[in-house]
Amino acid sequence: MTTLHLNANNPDDIARAASLLRAGELVAIPTETVYGLAANALDPAAVAKIFAAKGRPQDNPLIVHVAEPSQALPLVKGFPFTAQRLADAFWPGPLTFILQREDHIPEIVSAGLSTLALRVPAHPAAQVLLRAAGIPLAAPSANRSGSPSPTLASHVLYDLNGKIAAVLDAGSCTVGIESTVLDLTSDTPLLLRPGGVSVEQLEKELGRKIEISPAVAHALENDAPAPSPGMKYKHYAPRAELTLVHGPLEAFIAHAKHVKPDGLLVFDSDEISLDMPMLHYGDCPEQQAQQLFAKLREIDELGWCTAFVRCPAKEGLGLGVYNRLLRAAAFREVFL
Repeated sequence: MTTLHLNANNPDDIARAASLLRAGELVAIPTETVYGLAANALDPAAVAKIFAAKGRPQDNPLIVHVAEPSQALPLVKGFPFTAQRLADAFWPGPLTFILQREDHIPEIVSAGLSTLALRVPAHPAAQVLLRAAGIPLAAPSANRSGSPSPTLASHVLYDLNGKIAAVLDAGSCTVGIESTVLDLTSDTPLLLRPGGVSVEQLEKELGRKIEISPAVAHALENDAPAPSPGMKYKHYAPRAELTLVHGPLEAFIAHAKHVKPDGLLVFDSDEISLDMPMLHYGDCPEQQAQQLFAKLREIDELGWCTAFVRCPAKEGLGLGVYNRLLRAAAFREVFL
């Protein structure tokens, strides 16, 4: 199979992508978070192709994307007041709800769970494509399972060229890490994955605290079900062995000088005088989110086997960056 490289600014290419999706094929699509590998969410055979193309474990659920909130209602057994309030505030946008799945949704989409992950993406090309296709789209990140998520069409093609029908190219993703996932199946909202909408934003909108799953900062047990994508397995990882390093810059430099990893991933403003390769991934959480996955891919391009990473702040969007790095490092952390 030759993977078509389509242009999101070309109406004919949008129509081609929509036609492929309706025919049960896989198309990598741009969203504001990362590129997603889309298939018709109502076609179990098409959804199965996602798992095969990515090498994705069958017990890792998918997120379903729709063009507007009203299209989410037929897919779930209820849309509580909290969901409506947050949808009014953050949809379209990088926020995913976990709700009870309607029976006609194929079980493979939810990895056999009774719930469904849903969001309305804000990317204009994703919006146009969803309306042109006229179907809900199941779409995890468009990469090999476990590797850094793609924020450019070239990342998709590097991982999946020849395994999918097409990629719809709209340039670089603006947020850079995946959506926030919020479980709304009980009275108290439960954060399962931090992302493009922060805990602080959610709590400000709701006027109350939300719970944060322990799995945000810790690995799930091997036999525990994963209610959300990105929770159970080593994720977002380059081939290199990463170590996430906490502490002041001086201690980081001293530790790197002692251990001598192949390279360092640090903040733009870090002043480090070491004869050691370095990559920078921004200073503020927004910059770090936008650059993170591309930098993790660059680590492999440079052939590093080991790398130390300066730990980001854990507030706002930074919690999502920290969560991705923690999984990319397989929970390998050093506290100085």
